[in-house]
Amino acid sequence: DPPAGQTQDKTESGSKQTTNIVAKLSQFADDHITIVRNISTGLAVAGLIILARSIKLVTKFGAASEIPVKFIEKNVSLRGKFHHVTENGIGVEHIPISVPVISRLVRQRPSNALLLIRLAGVELTEEGKTWLKHQLEPSEFLWFKLIGRQNDILDCLVSVNRGGVFSMSLNEEILRQGLGRTVPIDSLAHQYRLHWKVHRRLLRAEGKAEKKGKGLWKQQNLRERISAYLNDYKMLRLWKKLLKRIW
Repeated sequence: DPPAGQTQDKTESGSKQTTNIVAKLSQFADDHITIVRNISTGLAVAGLIILARSIKLVTKFGAASEIPVKFIEKNVSLRGKFHHVTENGIGVEHIPISVPVISRLVRQRPSNALLLIRLAGVELTEEGKTWLKHQLEPSEFLWFKLIGRQNDILDCLVSVNRGGVFSMSLNEEILRQGLGRTVPIDSLAHQYRLHWKVHRRLLRAEGKAEKKGKGLWKQQNLRERISAYLNDYKMLRLWKKLLKRIW
């Protein structure tokens, strides 16, 4: 073992080195005080930006107008609780994600503040509305992907969990059962690529119902066939206009 004197010398030497490092850092901070302040300010601003974004994520939205434009542009998916079927779709209570500390800082809205959600690209029949009432339980959780906004109504792709990892798209299932028909999404009038991407899947689901003669695609009498033909003709003209703009 080294003598006690040598051990003491090493300890004192280590302490001096630590003191020198601290002193040099302090001297650097004094000599470059502006840089240090700018770094501190930058970190504080970054922290505020992160906090602001986090608050947006945990904020409970009670109206379509409260949802940031960026959320819709990026087609953000939000979680909600089903309340009732409306004339154009469903009334949903937004359930924001929970973030420790930040969630407690945000004042939440009462549960009666509902978002009006329209199933994007789908025109519901009366049978379709009845089907929704039977399919969705009160306060059942669902996810709605923001596609567009028109006044107080949100156009969304809505999905519900049906056990395990399986989820069902309400937009597609209604068309697959022949309980609605595809229609243009007015809020996507100027976003042709996204419009076509969404409709391609919906048209595929509608095609299955038509092939199997389900719902509104079952055998029609002459009057119904004429009415359906006229509706299809109007739809064809709308599609032609959209395709001309795309190409």
